[in-house]
Amino acid sequence: MNNTFNTLFLGNTPISWLIAIALLACLFIFIRFFKSIVIRKAKAWSVKTTTTWDDYIIEMIEGAVVPLLYVDGVYFALTTLSLPAKVENIAHIVFLMAVTFFALKIISSAFRKFVFSFIQAQENSEAKEKQASGLILMVNIVIWLFGIIFMIDNLGYNVTSLIAGLGIGGIAIALAAQTILGDLFSYFVIFFDRPFEIGDFIVIDDKSGVVEYIGIKTTRIRTLGGEQLVCSNTDLTDSRLHNYKRLQKRRIVFNLGVTYQTSHEQLSQIPGILRGIIQSKPYITFDRAHFSGYGDFSLNFEIVYYVMDADYTFYMDQQQAIYLDIFRAFEESGIDFAYPTQTLIMQLENAHIK
Repeated sequence: MNNTFNTLFLGNTPISWLIAIALLACLFIFIRFFKSIVIRKAKAWSVKTTTTWDDYIIEMIEGAVVPLLYVDGVYFALTTLSLPAKVENIAHIVFLMAVTFFALKIISSAFRKFVFSFIQAQENSEAKEKQASGLILMVNIVIWLFGIIFMIDNLGYNVTSLIAGLGIGGIAIALAAQTILGDLFSYFVIFFDRPFEIGDFIVIDDKSGVVEYIGIKTTRIRTLGGEQLVCSNTDLTDSRLHNYKRLQKRRIVFNLGVTYQTSHEQLSQIPGILRGIIQSKPYITFDRAHFSGYGDFSLNFEIVYYVMDADYTFYMDQQQAIYLDIFRAFEESGIDFAYPTQTLIMQLENAHIK
């Protein structure tokens, strides 16, 4: 009987194996209890709250912490046994890789959740979430790169040469891809400074349209003609850009001219006529209307008003209505619009014919 208990199996006695298996079973039962009782009750509690952070934490515990606990349980049970150095080394590597993977998963997911929570508290959150996808991708690449270097360092390898190589390689890549990196930094400028966002109507030089997509290198704009205009981020940040989506009110200035045959009484009535027409329109604020000067063939008036709406179609509709009302009012008052004319004066002299 003593020989049976003292018999070595893979370098360990049966009692050592039984202790390891019992310890592993106890750990698994505890993890199972934690998952089925504690997490289930936490989920029921989180449903009653208004915040989404508790749902996220519970989801992370269930998706990353619980699997990591299973890996820790197996590794802890194996440490109670006397295993060959090669097997111990493999177990240590697997354990460290699992810890690194789940830790990086939690960190990258937490950063994503933080960014989206910040965006969702703002207006037009869906469009901004699309814009933030490039930033999240770049940060996740950096997180996983440093995490892998940290893991390699903990495995006992010298990472100094690796970091130096990455530095030299990074400089070479930066020199070879200056344009791409410039667009990348411009993307960060667009994301943080927000000169425009998805859905904004912008004008650049002689091009105008609605921003559809903001990527790491390019921004895509749907022009008024219907085609898609693809611009590099650097071109956009270096240009003078008009953002009409953020227009609070539109200042309109227009001129009209009447003929020199218009009487003084009619000229005196015109500013009042213009004021009444403009003030009768909704979301229009009248500023001024004046007899502004004598032209070559017309008596000129300058009119200024504000459209209290950023929509371009609404502005055009109101402007059209104002122009039609002015035409009707002038027609009823007998006031003639001026147009380019020339008067030729000829003087006839009597000729003596011999």
